[in-house]
Amino acid sequence: MRIGVDLGGTKIEGIVLDESGKTLARRRLASPQGDYRATLEAIAGLVLGLEQEIGARGSVGVGIPGALSPASGRIKNANSTWIIGEALDRDLERRLGRPVRLENDANCFALSEAVDGAGAGARTLFGVILGTGVGGGLVVDGRLVGGRNAVAGEWGHNPLPWPDEAERQGPPCYCGKRGCIETFLSGPGLARDHETVSGQACSAERIVALAAEGDTACGATLARYENRLSRALASVVNLLDPDVIVLGGGLSGIERLYRALPRLLPDYVFGGEVDTPVRPPRHGDSSGVRGAAWLWRTDELEAALRRPEP
Repeated sequence: MRIGVDLGGTKIEGIVLDESGKTLARRRLASPQGDYRATLEAIAGLVLGLEQEIGARGSVGVGIPGALSPASGRIKNANSTWIIGEALDRDLERRLGRPVRLENDANCFALSEAVDGAGAGARTLFGVILGTGVGGGLVVDGRLVGGRNAVAGEWGHNPLPWPDEAERQGPPCYCGKRGCIETFLSGPGLARDHETVSGQACSAERIVALAAEGDTACGATLARYENRLSRALASVVNLLDPDVIVLGGGLSGIERLYRALPRLLPDYVFGGEVDTPVRPPRHGDSSGVRGAAWLWRTDELEAALRRPEP
């Protein structure tokens, strides 16, 4: 069996999948804040608790809000800042007595949707996270493409393509640049744009709800969002031309996106011909933790369990 763990800023979720992808067990607990050792013990305790519940040992994959640096072997670019600079995979391996695989949570989302989700059967899938931040992951022939520098899929930190005068330079981003796609397409970016243009402070969720009720200002905000998203995704299509794009994160639930994007993408994709399907996730919020479980392929499970229990 496979065990997946999703390390989030406020919660840690664990899941057990059988060979068919059926969920055998699931648990959640609060994430320790600012304490690496407590986080390490929480993940290990979650894994061991799931194994006790099922009565069997499993492979372990962990999705993290960051990446494992190929240069140092330590965590970088993590929203949960207390794990930055730590060798989380090696520490978990010692604690659990077996190999552990770590991956960026957006990559886990993409893998889940490629294996048995909205992109099952596609040769190439680009998974998109539209939430508090903007991230992504690339899967080719069922395998994640992490890249030489472990930044493959980080389209949210490219500049917004084809900006108009009002968008030029753009808002500051936490990465130190200005005008990143994330500053426009994240939930906070959507709310900021609405307040800048309309003068009304409103959450992303409220903007979507009011637009559905016919609010003109909120409808205009979502129209700008759709146009920006189409430009940003067109740059992905121009570079990778994936077989399918799957949207995830809180904003992926905006139903009108799936009607607007097929109409808008041809305006920006080179040549004007594009039939790339853009789909909502099949597994929703569970895609990240399921993808972590799928980090070990069937032919690798024996190696994942070869060490004796601690």
